[in-house]
Amino acid sequence: MLKEFKEFAMRGNVVDLAVGFILGGAFTTIVQSLVNDILMPPLGLVLNNVDFSDLFIALDGGDYASTELAAEAGAPTINYGLFINNVISFLILAMALFFLIRTINRLNRGKQEDTPEAPPPAKPRQEELLEQIRDLLQRDKAAH
Repeated sequence: MLKEFKEFAMRGNVVDLAVGFILGGAFTTIVQSLVNDILMPPLGLVLNNVDFSDLFIALDGGDYASTELAAEAGAPTINYGLFINNVISFLILAMALFFLIRTINRLNRGKQEDTPEAPPPAKPRQEELLEQIRDLLQRDKAAH
């Protein structure tokens, strides 16, 4: 069983998946930083100094200055500002992946166009003989 697991784990697809998973995690961190540290501050400034991470609704009816203060008071909150940040992060990540896959597909298409097309495989001898017989019969029928 250990041998089977080793063979499974060392297959190219599993290793590629592991590398992709690790890179995806690192890329997610970069996108989150882009959203939280680069995009949201100017957007908040345009929207009258709104900090999206502090947009929330306290379900206990209390008025808290931040999510931290609400958490300290034990108030349940709906953190819709964090949800907005996550939606923006997702959209940026999805767009980046779209452009990456689109570029890879274009490169692959270009590579396929550069390689000469292989000639079609030869027909079996029986098919060639049957086609010749068919053609002879049609020619004979047209002559009568």
